Order: sequence, then structure tokens, then C-alpha cells
Amino acid sequence: MSVLKQKSKPHRQFWAQFDALQMGSGWDEEDVKKPQILLDDVYGDSHPGSVHLDRLMDQASYGVLEQGGFPARFHTTDICDGCGQGHDGMNYILPSREAICDLVEVHGSVSPWDGMILSSSCDKSVPAHLQAAARLDIPTIFIPGGSMRPGPNMTTSLVAGDISLRQKKVGAITEREIRDYKLTGCPSEGACAFLGTASTMQCMAEALGLALPGTALMPATMRDILQGARQAGRTILNLASRDLKPSAIMTREAFENAIIVHSAIGGSTNALLHLPSMARELDITIEPELFDEINHRVPHLANLIPSGPFLTEVFWFAGGIPMVQKTLGQTLNLDVLTVTGKTLGENLEELERQNFFNRNLGYLNNYGIKRDEVITPLEKSTYKGSVAILKGNLAPQGAVIKYSACVEEMRSHEGPARVFNSEEAAYKSVVDGHIKPGDILIIRYEGPRGSGMPEMYITMEALVCDQHLNGQVALITDGRFSGGTKGAAIGHVSPEAAAGGPLAFVEEGDIISYSSSARTLNVVGINGEKHSADHIQSILAERAKAGIIPRPRRKGLLARYTSLARSAMEGAGY
Repeated sequence: MSVLKQKSKPHRQFWAQFDALQMGSGWDEEDVKKPQILLDDVYGDSHPGSVHLDRLMDQASYGVLEQGGFPARFHTTDICDGCGQGHDGMNYILPSREAICDLVEVHGSVSPWDGMILSSSCDKSVPAHLQAAARLDIPTIFIPGGSMRPGPNMTTSLVAGDISLRQKKVGAITEREIRDYKLTGCPSEGACAFLGTASTMQCMAEALGLALPGTALMPATMRDILQGARQAGRTILNLASRDLKPSAIMTREAFENAIIVHSAIGGSTNALLHLPSMARELDITIEPELFDEINHRVPHLANLIPSGPFLTEVFWFAGGIPMVQKTLGQTLNLDVLTVTGKTLGENLEELERQNFFNRNLGYLNNYGIKRDEVITPLEKSTYKGSVAILKGNLAPQGAVIKYSACVEEMRSHEGPARVFNSEEAAYKSVVDGHIKPGDILIIRYEGPRGSGMPEMYITMEALVCDQHLNGQVALITDGRFSGGTKGAAIGHVSPEAAAGGPLAFVEEGDIISYSSSARTLNVVGINGEKHSADHIQSILAERAKAGIIPRPRRKGLLARYTSLARSAMEGAGY
């Protein structure tokens, strides 16, 4: 039984209707005396990352009941970036983070809970849940929704990029190929099997200490994930009895640990939006320069798509986040507290005693893969980090490139600007064959204030899937990218065009130069001719007098978001 005292929340004594309402919902007189735990998930039929979460929360409920608590189930269904591709629905994806967080805040605030368990799998729901945990600051455990099974020939749902591009070209694909992809592209529930934003943010939840050790990216179809959920239900009562809150776990040191892990695994650039936004809820400021400093010194270890050849369930078999943490050793702060009630160092010692690091290697043998192929030993790591913060006259506040997913030849480049005021226009230009090798695409007015900061995945994927353009064209935007993006993709340019940033005043044929090693992003020429930095600055200032393109009138959530959102360099939250 839980050591929590009955009726530990005085608010429940104040108003008799509170118990009456719960008993009207099926609780009995003994239930209302127990520690009460909010179980909030994004279960629903919207996509494979959410459709199975009810089963995980069933197990969490059993764990709560075993320890003498009583669980209450709440839901806030999320949506999938894949469903928003190619239309205005993508504008709602990042704002959905705020909507989910806000509703969990409502669920967690109106009733007095002793603790909370959150569960999600995907791009915006995981950071929304972690942000809500920080905001509510009641004892909380996060349950990751795990990894989808591999597709045929160890592929992922990202095959959609090639399929969709060829669909738009006469005679380039058969109906059978299209149907076969649809039947095999997403073979099970769970987050897509590459290290995109969904998988990255599961890893960040564990790296922050808010998920139980070893639970990020568990295969969603295996028994282990059910056991992890049951254990979360048992553990939350211990956290509640100790009143161990997220603010004691999600410290600055924990965020620094998470950024170190993010650097080592080559995580999604979207984490540079989500981690600062979570930290702000705890009055912690995460500057973009911190990501850059850490990426300068932390070795790149994980060989996962899009920065390597392997899938996420293979990563978990190889030891997952705990193996990365063990490999990094004293690079991390091992004294930070976690939801086990123990430190990170103590957790790693416990996993060693339980044989966690070797138990699943036999699954790797099924694929004929060795651990060192998936998680590179320190002594064999060939380069540092995975992302860089670029600055210059085109991005005075910064921009982001994931150089680990970019061919060496395009980590630095200079070329003519091809300017588009929407992704739709840029995508059509690529598909219609109007882009040439060496070009630098500029897609603007797609930042947080511009249109909600949609991802530019379909355009970047069209470039990567075009044999004449792959590895020879860069894309620069104030929007963002999918975590699965490959290539010379520079996003989060700040200030954004809609806020009057320099990106708004670049013109067709200007010369753009960037370097991931030098951390620079600049306009170096006007109308095809190179000029001094002072001359270029004066030209941009003169162009700025005309102002930005008027933005369309928005309604509802999108209107609130685009009018209130912060800079991408500050997390793009309210």
C-alpha cells in the first residue's frame, strides 16, 4: 500500500460535491480516500503513435492500484505531421504543442491530484507533455509510446518522399508500388522508426530524467513496453509520497545532460524549439549558444536514420539512451535526480546489475548487427556533435543546421538565392524542374509569426529524391524541418521574415554563403555580384523600407499562435 496519507489534499475536504462527482463517475467511498493520480495521454485513432496508448495506460492504472492509489483517465488526442503534409494543416502542427499543453494544464489544475502520469509517442505531444509537467509541477512520470516496427528491407515511413515525388511525374511509378508502400510503410503502432522528432523527444524525456531508465524507443509491440508502463504506475506513488516534483528533476543540469545526449545521438533540430520552451516553464533560460557549445565538444555516437543507416528499435536493442549515457560517462552530470527517486549514476549502476545492457543483444544478432555499429564507442567516433547554430547578416539571432545528416560537400556552400514566399511555391518549382544544382532555396514567411512554423519536409525530400539535385542544393527557411530530414537544411532563421528579419529582403539572384564549421550564414552578394559586408547591409536596409508582405488574417488557435509566438531561437512558444 502507498505510504501517502488518505485525503492528503486539503482541497478535497472543502467541497463535498468533489467526492460526489467522482463517485458519480464510478468511484466508491474507499477510492476517494486514496491518493489520486491523473493519467493523461493522447490516445486516439489519429495515427500509429497514439492508437495503442490506452493499453499502456491500462498497465499504468494497474500499477497505481497495486500501490494503493486510484487512477483517473483523461485524454487529449494529438495529430501527426504526416497528415499535414502538402496543405495548410501543417500550419497547425507546432501550435498543437501549446494546445495539448494547455489542456493538460486544465486537467491538472481543476482537480487536486497527488501525482500524474503522461503518455505519448510523437513530435508535438511528447514536448507538450513535458512542458505541462514543468508548468504544473506535481509529481510526474512520463511513459514513452515506443517505436514502430521496421518496414520492408529495414525502411521507414519516409519512403513516402520518393513515392510522392514520383507520383507527380508521368510514368515514374506504378499503382502497385504505391499500394505496396501504403500497406507496408507503417507496419505497426509506435513512433516512426527513424530518429525524427518523435523518437528524439522520447529520448529527451528519458535524458531529462522524467521517464524511467531504458523506456525511450522500446519496440511498441513487445512485452517490455507494457512492463515499463506498469512500473511507472507503481513508481508514481513513491514520487507522490516524497513530493518529488519535476522542478527537482528538470534542473538546468538535467537540461544540459539532455542537450549532450541530443548532440551524441544526432537528434532532431526541433528539440532546439522544445527544450528551451520546457525550460522556460521552470524559469530556466536555454540559449541557442549552449547547443552550439555542447556540439563542439560531444562526440557523435548514434548511427540512426537520417544520420546513419539504422532504425530506432535496433538502437534500443543496442542499449538505447542508457548505453549512450554510459558511454558518455563523466561528460554527463551523474548526480541529477530522476523519477526513480535515484540519481542518473545510480540508475545506470542498477541497469548494469539487471543485465539491461546485454540482455537484448541477441535481438541485434537476429539482424546480424553488432552494438558498435549502432552506438559508436568513444574511441572510434570520428566527429563531434550533430547540429550547429549559424549566425550572420541573414540570421542575426541564429539559424540551425543538422550537419550530421548532410553530405560533407554541402556543409559549407555559396550560391544564388532562389526566393519563395511559401513552401508550396518552392515545392512546385522543384517538381517542375526549375531548380539547378548549386542553387540555394529561400523559403520565408513560414516562421512562428508567419504561418505557425510548418516543417519544410516535402520540399527538402523532393530535393533529396531528385538524382540531379540530391546533395547539390541547400534550403534556408524561417520555418522548421522534419526530424527525418536529410541534406543541407538550414531552418529557424531568426528574426523571421514576418517579424521583419533580413530574410524578408533577400531577392532572387543574391549570393548566399553558409558554413557549418565556421557557424556563419550571410548574404555576400547582390544580384549576382559580391560586395562588402557594409554595402550589403545598406542594401538590405534600403529594401526593408518597403516593409514585409502583408500576412493573411488567421482565426482561432492559429491567430493566437501567430500573434503571440516567440522567436524560434526562444522555443517558439507563447
